[in-house]
Amino acid sequence: MAQFIDDWLDRLRARRDRLIADPKFQRWSLANPLARVLARRRARAALDLTAGFVYSQVLFACARLGLFDSLIGGPLTVAELAGRLGLSAEATRRLLDAAASLDLAERRGGGRYGLGQLGAAFAGNRAALSLVEHQPLLYADLADPVALLRGEKRAALADYWPYSDLEQPKALGDAQIAPYSALMAASQPMVAQEALGAYDVSQHRRLMDVGGGEGVFLCAAAARAPQLHVTLLDLPAVAERARARFEAAGILERAQICGGDFLRDPLPRGADIVTLVRIIHDQDDERALAVLRNIRAAVEPGATLLIIEAMSGVAGAEPLDAYYGFYTLAMGRGEPRRVEEIEALLRQSGFGATRLLRNALPTLTSILVAKAV
Repeated sequence: MAQFIDDWLDRLRARRDRLIADPKFQRWSLANPLARVLARRRARAALDLTAGFVYSQVLFACARLGLFDSLIGGPLTVAELAGRLGLSAEATRRLLDAAASLDLAERRGGGRYGLGQLGAAFAGNRAALSLVEHQPLLYADLADPVALLRGEKRAALADYWPYSDLEQPKALGDAQIAPYSALMAASQPMVAQEALGAYDVSQHRRLMDVGGGEGVFLCAAAARAPQLHVTLLDLPAVAERARARFEAAGILERAQICGGDFLRDPLPRGADIVTLVRIIHDQDDERALAVLRNIRAAVEPGATLLIIEAMSGVAGAEPLDAYYGFYTLAMGRGEPRRVEEIEALLRQSGFGATRLLRNALPTLTSILVAKAV
């Protein structure tokens, strides 16, 4: 019966697709008042897909030139902005008109421009701006996406994340890890706020963040739970960068910093909750299983594991499949996974009782909880 329904739906969708592709139907739908709304919506979506790269470049230019910072104090004229941005008046107006069309800027009275609603959101979010300024690396690799899909070119992004194909990652020095470590640290506050708002870490004694970078997530967790002890595990050169952050946050006395390779080295024991923040989607299945099994070996039955990352197919975050699918392709390792695919990896690793938490911004991250069995 199920196969019959699937076949019937396939035939129905094939008929729909042929109809939408028919130029006569397209003209009719634009002329028909009832169908016009849907036709215009499809046309706008097609425009966004076609022009999306240009939109991203406008955003990047606004971020790189400091447009949002210039407008945060109030609207300015083209002449005033031209001096601040280091552009000619003509180029400034072109950028402002483009930004206004995307709600990054807004035309105001007297020939002035202010922040648009999206521009204001970016102005108040330095972490998001750091990610915007990182995008040209990915865009360069996507200049020929077909070659990338066919494996005919090595993406430059793979070199930005040097651990992605290194057999001895612990040999990396500070100079090699500094760029990506700083980017991860800059973008972590947004993720930490989402995850810690969805899950109460104060019910636990010790939290271990595996692949914890410079300790931004652990600082946020420790601030929410004053009794919580924290353990950070990352490559030696990365983990050492967390020491100054922990000291500044006043949590060094309840923190343990461990340099190691989470794929190969035994992990510190004693944690009753472990977090993996944007780690699993950077790994292929074999390496993801190695990480999860290593964590399971370090915790007692009943311990909690939080997987915190963008996940495929989550309602409200569907376009992330396109972004993370090609980002991980350029990086050279990993893929976005559906919740059920992650749950299968967890079961193979000795975890069960999984549940996906509800959170405000699934476009930023999802939070999957599992228990060690």
